[in-house]
Amino acid sequence: MLDGLDPEQREVALALNGPVCVLAGAGTGKTRALTHRIAYGVRAGILQPASVLAVTFTNRAAGEMRGRLRQLGAGGVQARTFHSAALRQLQFFWPKAVGGELPRLLERKVQLVAEAAARCRIRLDRNELRDVTGEIEWAKVTQTVPADYPAVVAKSLRDAPRDPAEIGQIYAMYEQLKRDRSVIDFEDVLLLTVGILQDRHDIADQIRRQYQHFVVDEYQDVSPLQQRLLDLWLGDRDNLCVVGDAGQTIYSFTGATPDHLLNFRTRHPGATVVKLVRDYRSTPQVVHLANGLLGQARGRAAEHRLELISQRDPGPEPVYTEYADEPAEAEGTARRIRDLIAAGVPAGEIAVLYRINAQSEVYEQALADAGVPYQLRGAERFFERQEVREAGVALRGAARAGGNDPLLDDSEDLPAQVRAVLSTKGWTTEPPAGSGAVRDRWESLAALVRLAEDFARAKPGATLSDLVAELDERAAAQHAPTVQGVTLASLHAAKGLEWDAVFLVGLTEGMLPITYAKTDEQIEEERRLLYVGVTRARVHLTLSWALSRSPGGRANRRPSRFLQGLRPGSGSLGPVGSGGASGSVERGSGLRRRGPRGPVLCRVCGATLTEAGAMKLMRCEDCPSDMDEGLYERLRDWRSEQARQLGQPAYCVFTDKTLMAIAERVPATDGELASISGVGVRKLDRFGAAVLAICAGEEGGTDGDED
Repeated sequence: MLDGLDPEQREVALALNGPVCVLAGAGTGKTRALTHRIAYGVRAGILQPASVLAVTFTNRAAGEMRGRLRQLGAGGVQARTFHSAALRQLQFFWPKAVGGELPRLLERKVQLVAEAAARCRIRLDRNELRDVTGEIEWAKVTQTVPADYPAVVAKSLRDAPRDPAEIGQIYAMYEQLKRDRSVIDFEDVLLLTVGILQDRHDIADQIRRQYQHFVVDEYQDVSPLQQRLLDLWLGDRDNLCVVGDAGQTIYSFTGATPDHLLNFRTRHPGATVVKLVRDYRSTPQVVHLANGLLGQARGRAAEHRLELISQRDPGPEPVYTEYADEPAEAEGTARRIRDLIAAGVPAGEIAVLYRINAQSEVYEQALADAGVPYQLRGAERFFERQEVREAGVALRGAARAGGNDPLLDDSEDLPAQVRAVLSTKGWTTEPPAGSGAVRDRWESLAALVRLAEDFARAKPGATLSDLVAELDERAAAQHAPTVQGVTLASLHAAKGLEWDAVFLVGLTEGMLPITYAKTDEQIEEERRLLYVGVTRARVHLTLSWALSRSPGGRANRRPSRFLQGLRPGSGSLGPVGSGGASGSVERGSGLRRRGPRGPVLCRVCGATLTEAGAMKLMRCEDCPSDMDEGLYERLRDWRSEQARQLGQPAYCVFTDKTLMAIAERVPATDGELASISGVGVRKLDRFGAAVLAICAGEEGGTDGDED
């Protein structure tokens, strides 16, 4: 059981008695240390499998722990989430403690919260309903009763999605409705278990006789309610092992607090404390950046930061890339990903991580254009989101109505018409305060407004019907099935995962830290969120930002303050790291830049190109084209047939812009074809021979690979 453990992991495995606190940095093998500790105790006869309860926060983590324990011969150990363990106890002891059957568990509380709001004569839209439901969950895990909710919110400086007094009313009515209907929610599972253990000492003693040893993973994420339950499980004993990292506390909005981890040695003065700092996940270059990032942190959690030491061979330096605008950042990221895949990195070992889900659309589009398969984690695809579908219906209706739509003024430009339509769906000129579903909805609608602005700039004179057709084409392309693809995820959804290559995108002030992070602690949590993103990378790490939102826009954005002193040219790393800032700052292909790598120029008039479509064609949109019209039509016919055979939209084969670029440049070799934007390695392999045959005048070309 001890073979293969490093000295610190071995110390954890041997610390089988008394309180133990394991401070485990990212990638340091904490799950290995925990499972070997339990298995060693079982093999040595010190621990009885049935007497050990290991708790964590997700079913995935609990399942992984159970699997490892079975492999190590400790299959009888209970490894569960807090809720699963409490529900099991509640179901068993309810007849004895209360009598009768346990009330029905409410799978989704949203409908009951909606009814509670209606009874209070408070109207909530779908997104406010989700936010108020989240507030009720937060109040319950922080053990805040309805009457105290407004005062607690004010004291904690929490951004409530509605007037706290109104939420307090809804909360009280929700609790009343649950009592009237004999139902309980997931938070009640913990609250009722706590209540029974507090009131029935005989039941508490029975549980304590059953479980003699406790292990808690991700202890920095424990809520006050979960800590109260853990205290009742323990009683006056101290056979507790906790594992956590204050530097990875990113869920305070759900009630999680690192205070229990940071106060552990105060509560248990004789505790064994072990630090796991040998990082087996990431290269020294990635670890150096992670250490530097937390080295600049402030606050109590920062005082307990862990300085990681990489155990891997050296790898490439982190790459910092500055782009002119967001579309250029997305296209540049897609090109780099395509290059990594061509170099042998599996698509499933690559991730693009961003701060909010609304950022995904431009990356979904760029990866689809580049022919790179992708999958979203923790969020719906952009065009599948409820608010985006509703907006599409409204825009389609307005387009059909034309001049008969009272919202639309024919004299206004396309973006103004879109703003007028979307204003009925919740879009406003200024974003709503705070975070949550209302803000997420606004961000999605704002992304559609920006898309309309970019579309109008690329196609002057475009109508609302043209935009609707463009949206339909984009949506169809992104419904293409993807299996083993690049992961697109928010930084929160990436916690607990890792990839060979990670792209951290959109790292600008206002996005990271997010605009509504106001207090020092909120800012520091944003820093920890970036730290979690950095430590997801094993080998390749790219950090990028865009100076403006759209092509030709004012370059008034600044890189995130968290990169100050880390990216080259932004100051020294200070006393934290060894060797100061490392890596290199590159200029993305969409950025106007000086020096030998000059701007992208129109091959007809010589003007600087800034828009993605123009750069793909290597000429201004309104400059004369030397395109072979016959070749273009043959390519379109071939594309239609390929799309039919593959069961995909034509857009997924090649976009119109890519076909135009091919018809203008008439490539004769694989290299010439691959140099055209939109023709990636995958598409070159699948369609290259057919396209080159058509360009060479061979009628119809050859069939592409349909696999």
